[in-house]
Amino acid sequence: METFYALLSGFSVALTLQNLLLGFVGVTLGTAVGVLPGVGPALTMALLLPATASVDPTGALIMFAGIYYGAMFGGSTTSILLNTPGESSTIVTAMEGNLMAKRGRAGAALATSAIGSFVAGTIATVLLTFAAPFVVDVALKFGPTEYFAVMVLAFTTVSAVLGASPARGMASLFLGLTIGLIGLDSQTGQARFTLGIPELLDGLDVVVVAVGLFAVGETLYVATFLNRNADTIEQVKGSIWMDRADWKRSWKPWLRGTALGFPFGCIPAGGAEIPTFLSYGIEKKLTRHPEEFGKGAIEGVAGPEAANNASASGTLMPLLTLGLPTTATAAIILAAFQQYGLQPGPLLFDTQPELVWGLIASMYVGNVILLLLNLPLVGVWVKLLSIPRPLLYAGILIFATLGAYGLRNSWFDLALLYGIGVMGFLMRRYDIPVAPVLVGMILGPLAEQQFRRALAISQGELSIFVTQPISATVLAITALVVIVPPIWRRVARMRAAAIGHPIHN
Repeated sequence: METFYALLSGFSVALTLQNLLLGFVGVTLGTAVGVLPGVGPALTMALLLPATASVDPTGALIMFAGIYYGAMFGGSTTSILLNTPGESSTIVTAMEGNLMAKRGRAGAALATSAIGSFVAGTIATVLLTFAAPFVVDVALKFGPTEYFAVMVLAFTTVSAVLGASPARGMASLFLGLTIGLIGLDSQTGQARFTLGIPELLDGLDVVVVAVGLFAVGETLYVATFLNRNADTIEQVKGSIWMDRADWKRSWKPWLRGTALGFPFGCIPAGGAEIPTFLSYGIEKKLTRHPEEFGKGAIEGVAGPEAANNASASGTLMPLLTLGLPTTATAAIILAAFQQYGLQPGPLLFDTQPELVWGLIASMYVGNVILLLLNLPLVGVWVKLLSIPRPLLYAGILIFATLGAYGLRNSWFDLALLYGIGVMGFLMRRYDIPVAPVLVGMILGPLAEQQFRRALAISQGELSIFVTQPISATVLAITALVVIVPPIWRRVARMRAAAIGHPIHN
């Protein structure tokens, strides 16, 4: 009952005129950026970080959350009509959705995607509502050793899962950890890695780094490498709705996709890619119409889209309860919290209950708004695809420049913005993930703080990390994350070679 009353108080926050308007702006903007190829939620939120610095934190975070799951809704439109996934999580949707559109069934594909997203998003938000307090109760029992172990797990999984190889992910992480050390040591007051530059004594601004990596770097990359081919947009023909057979074939995939997506979103670095592919595979096995797969099966759209949106809600579980981001977009939301001097985690539920429960309640409202926006206005979203790409990229760079300069009116911030932007461009060019940089920069100082506290308690004994049951278990899981995948791949190669079918990674 305590959770129910907390949620009711959250609705009283989310349904205020200002927060309702910001939530509406967020989901609308999120849908728009989801539709536009190459413009994802991480880039958009990074771009808006400077602009929202003076906005009330509750309203700003409601808007950012709306952008996040709104982009999950909108990304399906591009995948279905253009066969160009705006996010990696909508790759599977493009596989069957675009084939449905080519067969003249774009309306049914868009409908099952929108309704499935609503169903999955609502169920996942209910799970978040009632599971979060339980996770908070467990997390409140954590000490410095447990927090440090959990952060090491987050570092390892984010680095190992994102990108082409664990080595590249680790390199990106250590770059972020190094950036996080720039400035004055919190205990000794000594300058670290400042190179004698006075502007670096306060450290690098997380907003400048986020905007540089995601907005500037991503825009330069997309403009350089993803703007070479003419796009063919499939037309929406007939009714934008589903018939009885479509409903019958969609509702079970929606539920199965939700069951897959939410837990994977909660796992550090789980993201939406794995559950969407798993959902597609399961639906392909369970379908009564196997002949349609590869030609435009509605189950191949319904299941993955539900998994995609459920994972977005699941991502907020470790972020709000433990302060751990599991995706690039979650890392930007974490940067937004830090912009307001807030640290997500179990104490946030006690110190800022209106913010937390207002944010969760806004997700229920946002899902309803998204359902009402997506299907009736599909023609408007399609027209967004006709925006000239050069104008789009130029606008993003202008807003990024104005936003970074407006933080402190400093030329140094501008130089830093474009220096980091070029670094982000090169990282994308050579398939080095950028999200671990931001995770390392934000969580690195916190991990250092917890590490020092643990050593102070144990009087310098490192064994404290393996003698405490919870921290020892978490560190053991971290070791498995690093060791098991290479061994698994080697065993798979040996088995394949034994039967004459070598596997190439």
